[in-house]
Amino acid sequence: MIKTMGTHSGRCFFSNRGMTLVELLVGLLILSILLAIGVPSFNQFIASNRLTAYTNDMLSTLTLARSEAIKRNGREVLCKSADGETCAGAGGWNQGWIVFADPNNNANRDAGEPVVYKMPALQSGYTFDGVNGFISSVSYDSQGGLTQTGTFTLCPPVPAASGQGQEIVVSASGRPRASRITSCP
Repeated sequence: MIKTMGTHSGRCFFSNRGMTLVELLVGLLILSILLAIGVPSFNQFIASNRLTAYTNDMLSTLTLARSEAIKRNGREVLCKSADGETCAGAGGWNQGWIVFADPNNNANRDAGEPVVYKMPALQSGYTFDGVNGFISSVSYDSQGGLTQTGTFTLCPPVPAASGQGQEIVVSASGRPRASRITSCP
C-alpha cells in the first residue's frame, strides 16, 4: 500500500523531502565557518599539550638524574644530545638529551659510562634553551645538589601559541620547578 500525503484535484502526490541546493550551500557555509574558528583553537590546544608534555619530560629527567646521583653516590650529568650517545656542544636542548654516570667528572660521556636515560628530539618548531649554567649540561653531585644553577626556557612554535611558554628553574638543592612565562617570541 502506498501512503499518500494529500490530494490535489483528485490526484495523489507523494512527499519527497530532500535538500535544495541553497540549503546544502548554507549548511556548507556554516560548517566552513565553524572549522575556521575551531581548527586554530585545536592547533593551539595541541601545541599547549606538547609544551606541557615536554616540560614534564624535562622535570622527570632532572629528578631521575638527581636520584641516580644519590643512589650511585657519584656524579650524574644531563646533557643535550642529538644522537643519544654523546653530548652536543652546539644547538639547543630541543635536539634531545641524555643522562649518564660521570665518575671522572668531566661532563662528557666517555666509553664505559652508562647512559641512564635518552630523550629524543622535540618536534620541529619548539625551542628549548638553557640559561646561565644550563647551556650545555646539568651536573648533580653525590648528595643530589647541583654543581651549577640555571634555568631552562621552552617555547612552542610561533603561530600555534605565541607568547606562552614554560620556564624550568632548578634550585641549588637540585629540585626543579616549572612555571608559565609570556616572554616567548
